[in-house]
Amino acid sequence: MNKLLLSTIIGTGFLALAACSDSGSSTSSTGGSSTAASGGAGSGSRNVLRIVGSSTVFPFTTAVAESFGARTDFPTPVVESTGTGGGMQLFCSGVGIDRPDLTGASRRMTQSEYELCQSNGVRDIVELQIGFDGIVIANVSTGPQLDISRGQVWRALAAQVPADDCTMIANPNTAWSDIDASLPNLRIEVFGPPPTSGTRDAFVELGLEAGAADVTAETGCEISDVDAARIREDGAWIDSGENDNAIVQTLLNTPTAFGVFGYSFLAQNGDRLRGARVDGVAPEFDAIANGDYPISRSMFVYAKVQHVGVVPGIQEFLQEFSSDESWGDFGYLTNRGLIPLPEARRVEMVERINSLETMSEAPEAH
Repeated sequence: MNKLLLSTIIGTGFLALAACSDSGSSTSSTGGSSTAASGGAGSGSRNVLRIVGSSTVFPFTTAVAESFGARTDFPTPVVESTGTGGGMQLFCSGVGIDRPDLTGASRRMTQSEYELCQSNGVRDIVELQIGFDGIVIANVSTGPQLDISRGQVWRALAAQVPADDCTMIANPNTAWSDIDASLPNLRIEVFGPPPTSGTRDAFVELGLEAGAADVTAETGCEISDVDAARIREDGAWIDSGENDNAIVQTLLNTPTAFGVFGYSFLAQNGDRLRGARVDGVAPEFDAIANGDYPISRSMFVYAKVQHVGVVPGIQEFLQEFSSDESWGDFGYLTNRGLIPLPEARRVEMVERINSLETMSEAPEAH
C-alpha cells in the first residue's frame, strides 16, 4: 500500500514547537482542516511533513511526496488540497507542530497574507518558484472548438457589461453567440474555481481584467476595477470547489459546458478534453513556457524555516522538489504537466533552498 495512505492523521491539540524561536506568537488555527500528521512520534512532536495549499499545485506536491517517501528514510508527507487562499490561512496561522510546514500556491503570496504570517510569528519563509502553468478554458473533445479573445471571455462572464451608452447593465448574454456570431450557439455555462482558489485569482487578473481593458479600448467605455473583476452570479458561472479533477469530471458529464482549470489537468486528459484558443493561441506546453499563451502564471511552494530541525525533512523535501529528476526538463513533474522554469532560474531556486534564504519583505504582485 502507498506510504501516503499509511500516514496517520490525528486530531488537533498538539503542543507548540519547543524549539521554535517565535513559539509565543502562535495563534489558534483558523478555517479549513486543522489536522496534523504524526508518524508515531511522542507527545509534542511530529515527524511527518504536513503540506497544504493549491489544488493546481497538489498533483506536483503529491508526486514529490511519494518520491520523497520512496527514495529517502523520511516518512511520506501528508498533502492536503485546501486551495491557495485556504492554504495561506493555515500556513500563516502560526508556528507549531499543529500548523502546516509548507503550502503550495498557484499565485504569489499577497501582501496581506505576508502580513498575516508576520503578525502570527511566521517570520522566516522560503519562497520557491516551481514552474509555470496555464489556465485553460476547456470542453469535451467532441464539443465545439472555442476560439475566443479575452474581451469576449469577459463579456461572457462579467456580472455587468457596458450598454451602448456606456452605462453598466446586468450581463444580458445567455449564449456564446450573443457575444459574437462566430462563437458556438450554446448556453454560457462555465464551471470554475471558487474565490479561495489561486486559479480563480489568476484567471480574474490575467483573463477577466485584461479582457475588460480590451473592451474599454474597443468601446471607449470606462470599466471600474470592481466591474472588471466581478464574475456573474446568475448561473452562467458555477463555483465548483477546489478540486480541479471534479471540474474535469463535470465536463465529461456535461458536454455543452466549459471549465476553467490548470493546464496540467488538460494535459492529463488530452484524449477527452481540449482547450480553447485564447487571443489566437492554443494552451500548449511551448506556448505557456515562452509566455505566448496569455493566461499563464507561476506556481510556488512556501516553506516555514522555523520548523526546520524540529519537523524532520523540510529542506530535504525541497531538495527533492528541485532535483533534475523532479522538475527538470524531462523530470517526472514535467510528465504531469508542469512547465519547467528556465535552467538559470532553477539554479537560483536551488541556491535559495540550500541556504534557506528567507523573504525579507512582501512579494511584489508579479
